[in-house]
Amino acid sequence: MLATKIRDALAPCSLAAWPTPLEAQPALARALGLQALWLKREDLMGGNKVRGLEFLLSHAPSRSVFVTVGGSGSTHCLATARHARAQGFRTAVAVFPQPETDASLTVGAAMAATADRVFRASSLVTLPWAVLRAWRAAHRLGGGGAGGGGKPRWIPGGGADPRAVVGHFLAALELNSQLDAPPDTIVVPLGTGGTAAGIALGTAWLGWATQVVGVRVAPRLAANRWRTVRLAHRAEALLRRSGVELTVPRSAIHVRVVNAMGRGYGHPTAEGERARALAAEHHVRIDPTYGAKAFSFFLGRADVRVQRAVFWHTFAWP
Repeated sequence: MLATKIRDALAPCSLAAWPTPLEAQPALARALGLQALWLKREDLMGGNKVRGLEFLLSHAPSRSVFVTVGGSGSTHCLATARHARAQGFRTAVAVFPQPETDASLTVGAAMAATADRVFRASSLVTLPWAVLRAWRAAHRLGGGGAGGGGKPRWIPGGGADPRAVVGHFLAALELNSQLDAPPDTIVVPLGTGGTAAGIALGTAWLGWATQVVGVRVAPRLAANRWRTVRLAHRAEALLRRSGVELTVPRSAIHVRVVNAMGRGYGHPTAEGERARALAAEHHVRIDPTYGAKAFSFFLGRADVRVQRAVFWHTFAWP
């Protein structure tokens, strides 16, 4: 089995119990004019970032200190701090301001209580200085790096690393075991691209004609098709170097990017709030930063034929 070969080759640590549920939503599908809608409940296992962190935290020497970056309400920073601590590691994070919502404030408070050090930039302009301060703090937290154990270890914002993408590739294989037939569309929030990259790589390897729609919720510099597809190819190359036979034609990896960012990262949009309210009517709770904007795709899909869709529910409320 491919998933077993990948786990044997890369030996990720275990941070959750897989698979995450695939939940049918017939009433919500009817409200959206869909034939079928499923939610891939990554939120029930701590959010989508956990899959990547299983690979990013593995093989780290004792006393390692992980350094990463994100918004003041970053679920990635929170998940990194939480799972690093559970594995006996420490964290220093640098964060930039984002609009205050119920979700971002809740996540930010949990992150401040969990990370060992949090450095707050006043704006994106001063973020590099906050990252430098976090890196220096990580050296101190690790005891100066004696024997290599205390050296800081960098995790890119959002966990956008080929190793993390492998975790999301496994999620796509998992989805294959949960459906009788491929969906025509998978909708996922597109921030730094790692989750969408893994899903796109997985659907390509499975030979599905499924359209992977990455709904852009972050600036184009980070959230774009080129970067997402490149991450998918780099994950494929990593697997081959690790001895896993995986051949996917370069032309087979497709992601359609739809812009839903609005005024900026973290700013709620009118369309997103409409989508959020509709989901709430059907007892589905989604956040305004990622989930609501991505879900709003279903409200304005005039140029896309969607009948059987999977929505990647990525946000876990602390």
